[in-house]
Amino acid sequence: MNEDRNFDDIAHKFAKNIYGSDKGEIRQVIVWEDLQTILATMAPSLNSLNVLDAGGGLAQLSQKLAHLGHQVTLCDLSSEMLLLARQEIEKNNLLEQYRFIHSPVQSMGQHLKGKFDLVLFHAVMEWLVEPKQALLKVLEQVKLGGTISIMFYNHHGLVYKNVVCGNIPHILEGMPHRKRFKLQPQKGLKPEEVYKWVEDAGFTICGKSGIRCFSDYIGNMEYTGDYQDEEVLALEQQLCRKEPYLSMGRYIHVWAQKDKQ
Repeated sequence: MNEDRNFDDIAHKFAKNIYGSDKGEIRQVIVWEDLQTILATMAPSLNSLNVLDAGGGLAQLSQKLAHLGHQVTLCDLSSEMLLLARQEIEKNNLLEQYRFIHSPVQSMGQHLKGKFDLVLFHAVMEWLVEPKQALLKVLEQVKLGGTISIMFYNHHGLVYKNVVCGNIPHILEGMPHRKRFKLQPQKGLKPEEVYKWVEDAGFTICGKSGIRCFSDYIGNMEYTGDYQDEEVLALEQQLCRKEPYLSMGRYIHVWAQKDKQ
């Protein structure tokens, strides 16, 4: 990539294909379970958290937080995504709990006042030219003792998916960028590197989950066993936080608390 991805051109398609799919549903379920775990560990006195949804797109998960009474600042590079998000938020009678910022995450700090109890940074880094620098800017917005929730496209999952699909030469060539998939990131991040970036910035990792550790690798073969979609979800929920399955997820969700210093 030569520049950060802006989804203005395919915002409606993105909304339908990503959030309106079975894959999107699995992602939402697993990450929401994790967010509930995060909320349960935060100070009981904080009935209304100050939440930042950085690069939040359609704000699917932050709307769940708003439903619980939390205040959300939604920031995105795409004006079209923000428009679609605002329409959904208004339809759900949550406008009073939202503030909208049209900005890349790297420069959103100039539009913000104060730090946040909880920051969401989901499925953004894999679309950026310099993901580490963007992550560090986002981490700056977390208050002392606050929590960052990060989800990113997993390099190891991308390798394994290509193996399952028989794209062996592509892997041996270093998986160069392909233009044919507009909605699929072409480059994943290595979890061990992301974890180090977070820890080096003064955070303690509290938990991790693999997103779609199994569903993306189920073949469309003639002799595939019989199963129901809800059984696939149940399998994901049962094993997504256990190794080695966690590290093979197509996405990784990791959350960490900013050290009180």
